[in-house]
Amino acid sequence: MKKAIITEITQQMLPYLNNMELEQLQKVLKVTLADYEIHKSAKIEIDNFSNLKYIELFLSAKRVEGCSEKTLKYYKTTIETMFESINKAVKHIITDDLRDYLTNHQKERNSSRVTIDNIRRILSSFFAWLEDEDYIVKSPVRRIHKVKTGANIKETYSDETLELMRDKCTELRDLAMIDILASTGMRVGEMVLLNREDINFTERECVVFGKGDKERIVYFDARTKIHLQNYLESRKDFNSALFVSLKAPYGRLQISGVEQRLRNFGRKLNIPKVHPHKFRRTLATMAIDKGMPIEQLQRLLGHSRIDTTLQYAMVKQSNVKIAHRKFIG
Repeated sequence: MKKAIITEITQQMLPYLNNMELEQLQKVLKVTLADYEIHKSAKIEIDNFSNLKYIELFLSAKRVEGCSEKTLKYYKTTIETMFESINKAVKHIITDDLRDYLTNHQKERNSSRVTIDNIRRILSSFFAWLEDEDYIVKSPVRRIHKVKTGANIKETYSDETLELMRDKCTELRDLAMIDILASTGMRVGEMVLLNREDINFTERECVVFGKGDKERIVYFDARTKIHLQNYLESRKDFNSALFVSLKAPYGRLQISGVEQRLRNFGRKLNIPKVHPHKFRRTLATMAIDKGMPIEQLQRLLGHSRIDTTLQYAMVKQSNVKIAHRKFIG
C-alpha cells in the first residue's frame, strides 16, 4: 500500500520535478511513511476507472478516428495481454514494468523484433492517449525507443512466375483473380469486397474501400479486363459479389479462400511463398523500377504515409548501377 501511494505521488509530481528531485522525494516519502501503518479506506477511490474501462475509452476514440474493427481487435488483445501480465492499475505502471514485459514476452514466445516493436507501438499509442486525455501525467512508454529491426528483403514474383500461374489456371475465376491482384496492386481484403457493378470496363478501373474506409480508384490492364469479362459471362449465379466460390451456393469469396487457393497453386507449381500480398509488393517494385513517381504510387496503393510506400517498393541493384552511370558518371 505504501509503495502504491509513493508511486501515485511521484506520478503526480513528474511535471514539476527533475529526476534528481523525484528521487529525493521518493526517499523522503519512504522514510516519513516507514513508521506509519496505512489502511486503505473504502471511501477513498484512487482510480475512478478500471483498466478495462480505459481500454474501452481508447478503442472508442480510435473507432471515431476510422480504425477498422480488425485493427481495434488487435489493439484490444495487445493491451489486455499487457495488463494481465503486469497486473497493476494503469496509473501505477512505470517504464521498467513495460520494459520487463516486452523482454519477457520476447523470451517466452520467441517473438521477432518486428512483433515486439508492434506491441511497443500500440502501447505507446494507448499511453500517449491517456496522457493527452489527462488520465495520467506522463506516458511510461516515452523512454522506450523503437526496436531496431533488420531490413529484410521482401520477395516479389518474377514475370515468369506470374505467367506460369496464369498458364496453369484451370478455372476462369482463378485467372481473373490473379490478374486483378497483379495489375491493380489492391489488398486482398479490398478485392473480396468488390461487386460486379463496381467494375468500370470502359475505363478499366474500379473503386475500392481501403483501410479506414478510404475510397480510391485502382486501374487494371486489358488482359485483366478480358479475363474478368470471360469469368463473369461464365457464371450461372446471381450473387452481386465479383468473386464467388466455385461450388453452390456460390457465396462471396473470403480472404481465407483466396489465401488457400494461392497456397495450393504454390504447392502444385513448386513456387515458394505464394500469397495475395506478394502481388501488391510486386506491382510496387515494378512501378518504381519503371520510373513511376513515388507520390503517384502512394496514391495507387492507398497509403496515408509515403514511408509505407517506400517499404513496399524495392529498387533493383541493376537500376542503381545504371542511375549511377547516368547521374554521377
